[in-house]
This record gives sequence, structure tokens and C-alpha cells, in this order.
Amino acid sequence: MPTEKPRYTVIVDEEMLKEIDDFRFENRYPSRSAATLELIRMGMKQLKKEQAAAKKAQKNKPSGGETE
Repeated sequence: MPTEKPRYTVIVDEEMLKEIDDFRFENRYPSRSAATLELIRMGMKQLKKEQAAAKKAQKNKPSGGETE
């Protein structure tokens, strides 16, 4: 079944491939691609959370001229 979605190749070492396969089988994903896509989604979600937290911390940080 052809797809209109863009494709690209990712090269990983044996250890990373094993981790992806382990994740795939533990979570019953139908393919490596599906498992890899979910791992990317999870990573992007976590990255956005961390960036938002850092931005919030920066906003709440006292400016250089203030004393405690």
C-alpha cells in the first residue's frame, strides 16, 4: 500500500537497532517504522516540555540588577 508521506533513511548501530526492536516487541508495534516513529514522537514531546520549562525558569529568574 503506497503512501504519500515523505520518507528518509536513518542509520543506527547494532545496539540502537536492538533497543528499537525491544521497544517494538514490548509495545507490540507492527513494524520498526511504527516503533521508530513513536520513539521520535515521544522524544519531540519531551524536548518541547524541557524547552517550555527552561523558558519558564528563565522568565522567573531575577534580572542582573536585582539583589536577593
